[in-house]
Amino acid sequence: MKIHDIMTKNPSCVTADSPVRDAAQLMLSEDVGIVPVVDALDRGQLIGVITDRDIAIRCVADGRDGTCRVSDAMSTGDVKTCSQDDEIDSVIDTMRAEQVRRIPIIDERGSLVGIVSQADILLKTYDGQRAEQTIEAISKPGGAHTQIVGSRWRQ
Repeated sequence: MKIHDIMTKNPSCVTADSPVRDAAQLMLSEDVGIVPVVDALDRGQLIGVITDRDIAIRCVADGRDGTCRVSDAMSTGDVKTCSQDDEIDSVIDTMRAEQVRRIPIIDERGSLVGIVSQADILLKTYDGQRAEQTIEAISKPGGAHTQIVGSRWRQ
């Protein structure tokens, strides 16, 4: 089975210049905890992601309000992605290695085309044991996105 068979297609996204309030409102209206960040809404080149936790830790905990920019809170750098034409095992392996619950999906140009969550794997595949092992591996403490250095998140 290919990733494009289970991914959520064309997820809503924000730009780095958007206020975090816009990202938070998308999270609320779509009942998600992550919003992809793109360079421009018309081109859709993935440049990072912002999570509800990013907003809480990097904005609210620093005493800023909802007008701070997504660029102040988003995760950048080495955001792991998969291709829509990869096998599902590829996204599972990436989730396990990175200990994350969601992976942005890009096309050959690097444009955002979807996102896969651990729920997509659970609900849309039929290998319960593999899904259980993936969740167990993702949930172990100590992933690269969980460590704080000083008062800032290590990216």
